[in-house]
Amino acid sequence: MLGKGLLKGLAETARNFVGSYIYPERLITVQYPEETLEPKENGRNFPFLVHDGIDSEDGLRCVACKICEKECPPQCIYIILERDEKGKPKKHPKVFDIDISVCMSCQICVEVCPFEAIKMDQVFELSRFDRFEGLLLHKPELSKSNEYYRSLHPSEAQEVDERLAAEKAKADAAKAKSVVAPAPASATPPQPVAGTVPSLPAVSPSSPPRTAVESGVK
Repeated sequence: MLGKGLLKGLAETARNFVGSYIYPERLITVQYPEETLEPKENGRNFPFLVHDGIDSEDGLRCVACKICEKECPPQCIYIILERDEKGKPKKHPKVFDIDISVCMSCQICVEVCPFEAIKMDQVFELSRFDRFEGLLLHKPELSKSNEYYRSLHPSEAQEVDERLAAEKAKADAAKAKSVVAPAPASATPPQPVAGTVPSLPAVSPSSPPRTAVESGVK
């Protein structure tokens, strides 16, 4: 078993050695950080929040359902639901934090989100001097537009937009059907035709009248 793996490794090394002379582009080294490679569409690093509005607070898809917080394996997501003055929930996160020093980029939060509100970013240059507070990303830093999401994952974003549009159209159609139609005006009673006798309501039969003897009158 060990000899077979060793032979496979030597064969791969020999293939790359010969291929470097046949394909000179294999010898090109990217001078990072002055030069960088274009990231792949399926590449991912850390999550971010998607919004459909003008700024980070307008049109945020997240409704603070906390499913991603519960399903996150390293428990690096922290969410607080926003409430109004009376304590009624507003379906909007007041706090949404992700500790990227703990995040392992598993993408489970993306898979379980029912609102397509959290996606994976491709930014990897996140070095900080502060390894604690500097690596704790808050909602303003995490919120990015849907156009930014389309620039990273165009094929996936198109499928998501089509699915959300279909769901919205279906919901609008169901809402339109649920609207109660106004009750029709009461119809006027039919008028009797000239020369006919109007029918009288049926009278329930009663017992025959008693005679004077039966009633005890003398």
